[in-house]
Amino acid sequence: MRDLDQLPKAHLHLHFTGSMRVQTLADLAAAHGIRLPSALLDDDPLHVPADERGWFRFQRLYDAARACVRSEHDMRRIVTEAALDDAAEGSGRLEIQVDPTSYAPFVGGITPALEIVLDAARTAGEHAGIEVGVIVAASRMRHPLEARTLARLAARHAGDGPGQVVGFGLSNDERRGDTGEFAPAFAIARRAGLASVPHGGELLGPSHVDAVLDHLEPDRLGHGVRSAEDPRVLERVVDGGVALEVCPASNVSLGVYGSAREVPLRTLTEAGALVALGADDPLLFRSRLTDQYRLAREQLGFSDDELARLARSSVLASRASATTKARLTAAVDDWLTRPDVAEPADAERSG
Repeated sequence: MRDLDQLPKAHLHLHFTGSMRVQTLADLAAAHGIRLPSALLDDDPLHVPADERGWFRFQRLYDAARACVRSEHDMRRIVTEAALDDAAEGSGRLEIQVDPTSYAPFVGGITPALEIVLDAARTAGEHAGIEVGVIVAASRMRHPLEARTLARLAARHAGDGPGQVVGFGLSNDERRGDTGEFAPAFAIARRAGLASVPHGGELLGPSHVDAVLDHLEPDRLGHGVRSAEDPRVLERVVDGGVALEVCPASNVSLGVYGSAREVPLRTLTEAGALVALGADDPLLFRSRLTDQYRLAREQLGFSDDELARLARSSVLASRASATTKARLTAAVDDWLTRPDVAEPADAERSG
């Protein structure tokens, strides 16, 4: 088996706060005198049921972590470490997702908050040797008018290069808000040339995928795994060229599937869907980007050829330049020419 850390890939589904290293969270909490729930600092991945009670626990922990991010220095550290961690796992392109509203009170507003992330993305990417773009995400938990404000802010910083806004998303509990009411915000983003990358089809089933397709016209769909439950909806995703950002470990942690073997990754790929694997929130799920590929290999039986196909799909679904896409896909092909040997043991990888 070839080393999956050496497989070139793109990372398209990673949340800003959720990307934090556990030690970084502990450091920030200590610096700001914040006491954290023990579940955020232990070694166990989060496991909750796929109901409102389970989501509440997940959101409570996420909010506790987010409350520790209270300065420009904190924000820059998170972006820098996300870039370094991705680079160590073979990622040549990271598109990190952030809602600047959450950090605005500590840095003077949503505009400075976003500009800090953009500048950090540019410099961190240069330091780590990867490209880092930014996705601005609105929340279903807030009024749709706030989403329009964020879309206009994202549009002012739109571009496909490192340290620019490449897409506009919609996150948080899929059961909240009216999807159609967020359509005007996505229209603003599309007019600016931003990719439409809302969440959908994880906590809710295929009908929710239909609604997102109808109202938000996604280029990529965050998660989208539940489209596998309805051949008509899956066909619609495939025919529309909508890429799916599939995060197997988070699907299991949030109770959508009972085990990794139940994640319908093969159903999606065999139907012709363009699939990009993502880590979502490694801080809570204790599973980073390469772990998703390892899960596909060890739990779902994906061969190295199939894993390389997933890596190519992640690159093609990104907003990287044509030159970057050609470079990374050529590197994926090169990975397949290497000898098929056993992966390093966990102890060796962590050392």
